[in-house]
Amino acid sequence: MFLKCSLFVEKERRVKANSREYNDKFLYADNRIKTSKYNIFTFLPVNLFEQFQRVANAYFVVLLILQLIPEISSLSWFTTIVPLVMVLVITAVKDATDDYFRHKSDQQVNNRKSQVLIRGSLQKEKWMNVRVGDIIKLENNQFVAADILLLCSSEPYGLCYIETAELDGETNLKVRQALSVTSDLGDVSKLLNFDGEVICEPPNNKLDKFTGTLNWRGNKYSLDNEKMLLRGCILRNTEWCFGMVIFAGLQTKLMQNCGKTKFKRTTIDKLMNTLVLWIFAFLICMGVILATGNTIWETWIGRGFEMFLPWTKFQIGTVFSGFLTFWSYIIILNTVVPISLYVSVEVLRLGHSFFINWDVKMYNRQTNTAAVARTTTLNEELGQVEFIFSDKTGTLTQNIMVFSKCSINGTIYGDVYDEFGHRMEITEKTACVDFSYNLLSDGAFKFYDNTLVEAVKQKDPAVQEFFRLLALCHTVMSEESEGKLVYQAQSPDEAALVTAARNFGFAFWFRTPESITVCEMGQVVTYQLLAILDFNNTRKRMSVIVRDAQGRIRLYCKGADTVIFDLLDPSSKDLMHTTSEQLNEFAGEGLRTLALAYKDLDEEYCDVWMKKFLFISAVLENREDQLAALYEEIERGMKLLGATAIEDKLQEGVPETISKLNLADIKIWVLTGDKQETAVNIGYSCNMLRDDMTDVFVVSGHTLTEVQQQLR
Repeated sequence: MFLKCSLFVEKERRVKANSREYNDKFLYADNRIKTSKYNIFTFLPVNLFEQFQRVANAYFVVLLILQLIPEISSLSWFTTIVPLVMVLVITAVKDATDDYFRHKSDQQVNNRKSQVLIRGSLQKEKWMNVRVGDIIKLENNQFVAADILLLCSSEPYGLCYIETAELDGETNLKVRQALSVTSDLGDVSKLLNFDGEVICEPPNNKLDKFTGTLNWRGNKYSLDNEKMLLRGCILRNTEWCFGMVIFAGLQTKLMQNCGKTKFKRTTIDKLMNTLVLWIFAFLICMGVILATGNTIWETWIGRGFEMFLPWTKFQIGTVFSGFLTFWSYIIILNTVVPISLYVSVEVLRLGHSFFINWDVKMYNRQTNTAAVARTTTLNEELGQVEFIFSDKTGTLTQNIMVFSKCSINGTIYGDVYDEFGHRMEITEKTACVDFSYNLLSDGAFKFYDNTLVEAVKQKDPAVQEFFRLLALCHTVMSEESEGKLVYQAQSPDEAALVTAARNFGFAFWFRTPESITVCEMGQVVTYQLLAILDFNNTRKRMSVIVRDAQGRIRLYCKGADTVIFDLLDPSSKDLMHTTSEQLNEFAGEGLRTLALAYKDLDEEYCDVWMKKFLFISAVLENREDQLAALYEEIERGMKLLGATAIEDKLQEGVPETISKLNLADIKIWVLTGDKQETAVNIGYSCNMLRDDMTDVFVVSGHTLTEVQQQLR
């Protein structure tokens, strides 16, 4: 059984619902997790192995062996073993304490309770007893026990909301939606009869990707990451949901990203090892010099003492006498190697961890959270940071997006001008646009340019199409709370754009898996949703294909201008140049930009394309690449509508913090997907770039050779 388990490599995973017997034959991992390094049996050998990677410890073991040889030992072995054992014990106790807390944390997680559908009813089971293929019930604000396929929920159309902060650090809620064929399985009796089989990818660490199919009742249904709830997520704003366990325990995506707990050595440890090696080399040199002196002395002078210490009794010569003397000096001069240094450093680390826990300046009053040193091994590394790699959005910035400006058909909206035609700076005293005429407007939304409202009221076709696109091309979900329309968006960018469209008279109302309903200038209009062409980091755009009440089919697309411009019809060439200049102007002000485009589709061509789309959606191998090629095929030949500009303000204290980090000679790298002009503007805003920097230059190479040439 052990041989089979160790050699078993998954190429694809097959999981059958409500069938432990079927799933057990594949030897899938159970839902128990382990982040600790040791257990009762492995602690002593593994910990000793780790400790003897320190050169001084290994040296004193060799020294102890030498002291057991009476011909060369002039000191008792007791003088070496006592300090060595003390060092090993103190370090082992510290390591055991750290690992005890890991065990405690593992036990707490493994003993959490979850409702599992077994033996004909819902029963509470510990997380560690949950198995692949089980159907589990989650309730609001509960952690997800394993990687599960969402089957149904308390929300309409099988929707649910999750918080993924433990996976990606993002606090905004994400939407997940069950397949329409399983969304009505909300009754326990129906779930007991569910016998679908999922065929999917093997366990991996890609949090944003899942490829699989569900086989049920003779049909195949495509599965992707939008239908999965990953371990570590929290269910929010959803009364309950049911899911089928696909990956459990150490095979979940969260644990696959954790990796194996490794023995970590700090820079100080490595430095001490190097110093001890140099000291040991010095000791060897001293031993060689003294042994050579002993050999010379025995050859020229020692012979005179032969009557007192006859050599024949020991059967040795002068060279062998020098050899034995060398080892004797190694033992006598052992105090040159500072074994106590390691103990001193361990004590300092322990004390330092307490100082971190007690530090008032690292206490957050708003959340009542103090700093916690979870390990006593790596503390000094904090003072030796040379580089900081940071994301921009949500780290340097507040991640609160505000619709600031836009360009529609070559005209910029969002600037305010005085009576002389000079552009004015927008302040808190600047008068906002009055949206009171719009009953669905969001009171928190602020805009300052009245000309855009007038263009909407005058039913300018380009302006109306612009906001229609913003109201349709997104993944936002809506709900009514206290009689008000509330949006749940997966990204603050989408929330800002949909809210802007809402205030300008194109309010996204609600959606189903097959339709999107929008309130356009007071009239409720429902569009048939034919396909969603998902956004990803490679495509850098998102599209929807919809059919309106008159039967016209249209594709709406929004994304990075560098990508959208390559897909435009030649008829949009002049508008593209104008919009490109305006985008550079927006980027120079530090705004996040998107380009918007659309395309009218022929019914016959759309039918052929949809058949290809449905076929590829059910393919397991290379699905993403095939879909990307199919998406690009239908997106070619679009017409440009305009562009949006969104403001994301810096967090408080960012410029001051970066200035202090610069004073400490720490090099800072910030990763952003914005345009170059936006990145430069943000660089100056947060003090990464300063006016006194005369040699700021741009490296724009796309290959290693190009970058090397530019740097030279």
